[in-house]
Parts: sequence; structure tokens; C-alpha cells
Amino acid sequence: MLRYVLKRLISLVLSLAVASCIIFVVIEVAPGDPASFMLGINAQPETLDALRNELGLDVSKTQRYLNWVGGMLTGDFGTSYTYRTPVSDMVADRIGVSIPLALYALILSIVIAFPAGLYAAARRGKAGDLGVTGATQLGVAVPNFWFAMMLVLVFAIHLRWFSAGGFPGWDKGFWGALKSLTLPAIALALPQAAILTRVMRSALLDVLGEDFMRTARAKGLSQRQTLWRHGLRNALIPVLTIIGLQFSFLFAGTIIIEQVFYLPGLGRLIFQSISARDLIVVESVVMLVVFGVIVINFLVDLAYAAVDPRLRSRS
Repeated sequence: MLRYVLKRLISLVLSLAVASCIIFVVIEVAPGDPASFMLGINAQPETLDALRNELGLDVSKTQRYLNWVGGMLTGDFGTSYTYRTPVSDMVADRIGVSIPLALYALILSIVIAFPAGLYAAARRGKAGDLGVTGATQLGVAVPNFWFAMMLVLVFAIHLRWFSAGGFPGWDKGFWGALKSLTLPAIALALPQAAILTRVMRSALLDVLGEDFMRTARAKGLSQRQTLWRHGLRNALIPVLTIIGLQFSFLFAGTIIIEQVFYLPGLGRLIFQSISARDLIVVESVVMLVVFGVIVINFLVDLAYAAVDPRLRSRS
């Protein structure tokens, strides 16, 4: 197991190194000079040079990359060009929205998908299975931003059960903050639940044809007992893959939902920083998101090994 973990750690470090190069190059080649954007088109050349010097934009791109990576390794993400505040402080303010939102949505997705997938697999070809399959097709087809607007229209504007947007902060009360994240979490969770349900159903149906499942049935277990006791564990590997990918997507892909609900999360921070050409914020926040995604995939790999010991021996 230790050898397996070490190999995955080396892969994680190499992935982060490659990702940092790609992020820096892609963002730096984008058109537009942050200093010119901040001062306007009528700025004097000497003023632009002074601001570039102050922001650290007057050195070579290689040196800027090394300074950026070296700073991140010590916990220094740089200083925002626009707000002149440390990027780490901006991230700390926003991550308390994005991570709970992603976790909330993932939990809702799992709570919906596991029973639905088991129910559909246990009733293969029957009305219940067809109903679940049709619902998942609809869930995959509906864009989450449109669904988010419908949730606002029905539950915030018409019924007034929830606020239409904004986030009061965790210091104002746990339940109030959780309530403000409920509609965004549902908008994110339902399409992901539809995908996870289909994967769960397919994985369980594949397991049902195995010899050990027929043996369990021959010993007198009902189909439901066989699914719960023997089928679920053996069907978890593809399900864990989807769960890992889903959390990565929910953590990294909440920009549109955060815009719809005016949530002060990392996605909205990236959007605002791109608009303001605040490159250091964009680079650092995107790198932080990539780090989170890679770490999640690393944990999923460890979960694979825990569920299926054969994977450890193959490595």
C-alpha cells in the first residue's frame, strides 16, 4: 500500500508542476496589459512604467513564473493588482462559500443517486426502472443555469421560501448560511445526481451477472439483500470515479451558479478578476482549484485501493 501511495504522490507533484506551467502561459499570453487597463488609454508612459515596476510586471516572464511558484510554495499567493490586498486573504474569504457549496451539492447528489440507482437496478425493465431512466435523461439534458433560474423564480420570487441570492456569512448563523446555499446546491446537484444514478444502475446490472451474485441468490438471499450485501461494494469503483469527477466539477465549475445567485465564492472571484485583468488573482485561484481537483483525484485513487486490493498489487 505504501508503494502505491508513493507512486500516486509522485504523479500528483508532477501534475501540479505541469499545471502551473500551463496556467501561467495561457493566462500571460492573453491580450491586454494590467497596468494599461488600470490607468486607462490616456496614461503617460512614465506612469505606466512606474505602475508596472510596482506590480512586478517589469521583469521577464520566466522570473515572474519563478517568483509566483516560489511564493505559492511558501503560502504567498501575491498581491491583487486591483484591490492591493493579499490574494490569500481574498481566497480565504471566498473558499468558505465554494467548498461548502460543492460538498452540499455532492451530498445531495449521492443521497438522491444511490437509492435511485439501486431501485432501478432491482426493477430492471419494469415501470420503476423506466421511470428512473427517463428522469435521469431529463436531468442530464436540462442546463443547470436554467434550472437555477427556475428555482429562483419558483422558490424565491413566487413562494418566498428562500432568498433570491447573496450569502449572509457563517458568522450570522449556520442554518441561515446553509439555507442561502440550498437552492444553488440543488441546481448543481440534480444534473450530477442524474449522471451518478445512471452509472450506479449500470454498474449494479453488470455485477448482477457475476457468479458470486448467483451463488448468493441460490443460498436464499432476496435480490434486494444480494444487491445491498454483495453488489454495492463491487459496483463502487466506477461510482467512486464519477463521485471524484463530480466533486472536482462542482468545486471548479460553479462560476455560472455563483453568478446566478450572487454568491461570493471562488468562481465569482475568477470571473471578476478576468474582467479586471487581475492576472495574479486569476493565476493563483485557478492553480488553487487545480490543486484541489488533483488532490481529490488522489484521494479517489486511495479509495480505489481500499475497495479493491487487487489495484495495490498491480502497482
